[in-house]
Amino acid sequence: MSRRSITLALVVSVIAVTSVAGGRAGADQPPLKIGFITSYSGSTAAASRVADAAINAWIAQHGDTVAGRKVVVIRRDDTGPQPEVARRQAQELVVGDKVDFLAGIIFSPNAVAVGQVSAQSKTPFLVMNATQSKITHGDPYMARFSLTLPQLSAPLARWALQNGLKSVFAIYLDYAPGIDAATGFEQAFTAGGGTLAGEVKVPLQNPDFSGYVQRIKDAKPQAVFAFVNANGGGQPFLKAFYDAGLAQAGVKILATPDLVLESFLPTYGDMADGIISTGNYSANHASKLNDAFVKEVLKQDKGEAPPDYNSVAIYDIMHAIYNVTAAQKGSLDPDRTMQLLGGMSFESPRGPLEIGKDSRDIVQTVYIRRTEKRNGQYVNVEIASYPHATDPLDR
Repeated sequence: MSRRSITLALVVSVIAVTSVAGGRAGADQPPLKIGFITSYSGSTAAASRVADAAINAWIAQHGDTVAGRKVVVIRRDDTGPQPEVARRQAQELVVGDKVDFLAGIIFSPNAVAVGQVSAQSKTPFLVMNATQSKITHGDPYMARFSLTLPQLSAPLARWALQNGLKSVFAIYLDYAPGIDAATGFEQAFTAGGGTLAGEVKVPLQNPDFSGYVQRIKDAKPQAVFAFVNANGGGQPFLKAFYDAGLAQAGVKILATPDLVLESFLPTYGDMADGIISTGNYSANHASKLNDAFVKEVLKQDKGEAPPDYNSVAIYDIMHAIYNVTAAQKGSLDPDRTMQLLGGMSFESPRGPLEIGKDSRDIVQTVYIRRTEKRNGQYVNVEIASYPHATDPLDR
């Protein structure tokens, strides 16, 4: 399948392998339709491609039939942070294709838009990314399998304090997830006795980081908390950071996981060295389940890039869809589906996860990672963990 065919047209993916639930799809059983919406275009195209490979990895490992229903994945490109496009595609999937589930979405504004369709049609919507706090509150048929940025940034603040970093400058994108990320970090950091040396919001579209980095340099912090790559700004930020001499001066980068996505690391070269990040998943995570997951995703993606937090989330979404479909013996009721999702727990390639019974949001281990070169390539190596993490702003 070419990338162009994905971005220009609806693609139906069915892989003929043995059923995980046992038994074959009966002639009278309708297919199980999953509408997968993501951003195959723009700065997140590579991550979306790997997420696509993760869906195929799940099906290759666990079969294309569950509770007698053949699994059909219908893919759509929302083209980036375009809520109206995402809403229209969700409507087409629900009304025209009559999907049983909506899944995917990278950008929070798109998730809110799709959530409106989900709530109105009572179509379960399982979110792959969309990290803004509290978005599940607006749609009783939404469950999030990814993360929220405060869920990740608060443990990063605690780690910074535990490791002698008392002065931090915050730089973040000026939209809801960026504000959430900074708020989660700053609240935990100052509550623990840290000092905020300064902060700056940067525009979501085409930021020029040189002026902002100069402000960081003038403030002379020990470290920088950065949420800068949700729009593809990671490389320009790192270049400005290095050009200003901050790395040479020993200023550490404390980042959200978007900066060090595995698919981006090869483009950074040695600028990636030593970045401290927070995340819910790394392809380098040590477990047999993750080893098998990484191997299969690389096979499905023809070795182009290892999985990241988007791809592990959609893999877990497929796991959850198979679970709730098997539990209902193939006859799906949306309200029963949501009851089953609330409180669901299982072992993921990222480690143990749970969906909150009332919040329908993710509870998981948050890892602190250092980006290091191993076997000739940069990877995120886990150096600390914070189990059972929730969103500190969703209380």
